Amino acid sequence: MEETLVQNVVCEDREIFFLELYKKTFPAVARYISRMGGSLEEAKDVFHDALILYYEKIQQQEIAPVEEKAYVVGIAKHLWSKRFREKNRSTPLDFLEAQKLVSQNEAQASEEKLLQFLQSAGARCMALLSAFYYEKLSLNELAAKFGFSGIRSATVQKFKCLEKVRTSIKEKSLHYEDFLD
Repeated sequence: MEETLVQNVVCEDREIFFLELYKKTFPAVARYISRMGGSLEEAKDVFHDALILYYEKIQQQEIAPVEEKAYVVGIAKHLWSKRFREKNRSTPLDFLEAQKLVSQNEAQASEEKLLQFLQSAGARCMALLSAFYYEKLSLNELAAKFGFSGIRSATVQKFKCLEKVRTSIKEKSLHYEDFLD
């Protein structure tokens, strides 16, 4: 019966020990992992692993329980860097290929949206804007190609076409950022 009392006291002491160590040490570990690009869940996971390693070392009497905060933070930093290296070693190709596909799909969707809005401005506006922005025609060349009386007329017509597109976008309540995803 005495052994169980001693075990309970040791168990309570262990619980108090871990709670105090957690309060003192976890914020430092969480800040470090956050700065290194990790999440709160990853910080908790690494911290728990560090606590277990620290406790095992104390139990095996490999270290003296002095400067425990610094020791646990050191273990956590080591575990995080190891995890980070392993994570970065295996993911880049798959991740980069997936990112490339996603960005290609997003770019294609944005182009399709923009094309729809340009088409809503009319065929003549679409041809005028295409000639100016894609064919890089000067305003003189634009005026000659589309039969405007001069540069000023070409500029005004280009502006009106752009306004048609902007108005169409506003009617659909879209924002510039919708095209940049």
